Amino acid sequence: MQIDDIVENFELLDDWEDRYRYVIELGKELEPLPEDERTEANKVHGCTSQVWLATHLENGDGAPRLIFRGDSDAHIVRGLIAILFAQLSGQTAPEILGADPAATFQRIGLSDHLTPQRANGLNAMIARIRKDAAAAAV
Repeated sequence: MQIDDIVENFELLDDWEDRYRYVIELGKELEPLPEDERTEANKVHGCTSQVWLATHLENGDGAPRLIFRGDSDAHIVRGLIAILFAQLSGQTAPEILGADPAATFQRIGLSDHLTPQRANGLNAMIARIRKDAAAAAV
């Protein structure tokens, strides 16, 4: 699913209970993360939940693109991962570094409805993605 579709769907949902259910549904659509990628190196630190993020470079025409795969033991966090991936996975390093995923979460109102722990975890995931993009840019 593309980030524009997710934003549009959020705008159609008035009730925050429905929006949370939608976030959980997005998380259920994530491809399962293979066990061999659930490593300490792929673990995102700073999250209350268990979160793994694997980054792969895909060389095609032009600049390499970063492809992300991830998982969490928390349903809401899986949904947050899905939203991040919809915005950033498949992008080039400069595109990722120029993006503002936090603004997307603000735009759909989700930032205001996350607990401080979830917000810290989201920021840790964004920081990890940016770190991987910066490493790929050199």
